Amino acid sequence: MAKNQRVVTLRGVKAEVLPFPSRRNSPTIDQVGVEERAKRFCTRSIKKESKMSALKLAVTMLDVTTLEGADSVGKVQQMCAKAMRPLPEDPSVGPAGAVCVYPRMVKVAAKAVEGSGVNVASVATAFPSGQMRLKERLAEVRYAVGQGANEIDMVISRGQFLQGEYRAIYDEIASCKDACGEAHLKVILETGELTTYDNVRYASDIAMAAGADFIKTSTGKVPIAATLPVTLVMLQAIEDFYGETGRMVGMKPAGGISNAKLAIQYLIMVKEVLGEKWLNNKWFRFGASSLTNDLLMQIRKQETGRYQSGDYFTKD
Repeated sequence: MAKNQRVVTLRGVKAEVLPFPSRRNSPTIDQVGVEERAKRFCTRSIKKESKMSALKLAVTMLDVTTLEGADSVGKVQQMCAKAMRPLPEDPSVGPAGAVCVYPRMVKVAAKAVEGSGVNVASVATAFPSGQMRLKERLAEVRYAVGQGANEIDMVISRGQFLQGEYRAIYDEIASCKDACGEAHLKVILETGELTTYDNVRYASDIAMAAGADFIKTSTGKVPIAATLPVTLVMLQAIEDFYGETGRMVGMKPAGGISNAKLAIQYLIMVKEVLGEKWLNNKWFRFGASSLTNDLLMQIRKQETGRYQSGDYFTKD
């Protein structure tokens, strides 16, 4: 084993974390080219039958989320019920891929979704800022896993990345992966704070080399969250990583995806860049608390020919 490699568990299999990737090996991103290509995904049209399939697929890819100071046991339980049966009158819809909560609510969520196939994700590592010592951040990861989380959404230290402390980012991700044990690790880059596509690409490369199971755009707590162009940059990084290593890495755009039309555009982009085998909730998720109801509204519209009142769906 190389000096800067370590063994961790990736998707249930013992594997080596890859060596720290040099910035000079990370490609420069053509901003105009990426943005033009992303625009083209917005012009695709799909048939009615395909639209219904895409809407139902998107529901299964949701990380149904509540990350508020006012979160309570009752609110989390209600959210979990919705994740398990998004449309109670239509069992063909759902369940969602996961519920996502703060570490303190993991035990509540795990009990609520037990046996349903819905995963329990927890934000950790001093979400959303990451401004805490690594020791405490790792302790939070272990606590969440111990409470029943089988997915951890960590945040990287963006200040260190922007100062050029790239090795520190690699080390903190690899350490978090170790702390996760069997739980999957989603690495949040907070792309709105990384400022350039080149930074997003290099942060993606670092995260995957350090053992990320998923790379994720955003916390949803800053003004600039997921966009089609930035997600395209990350998908291209995943494509290149898979070509070089043979290891699949998942993708989670989060924040700012509030309607079904945009969600379908993301699915079209994933299919065209990565292919069909990424089009399931093992490899692609949406982190969008407000997207759920619009997807359900559009499904009901497809089924009945008319829109339901917004009050028809629970708000959680």
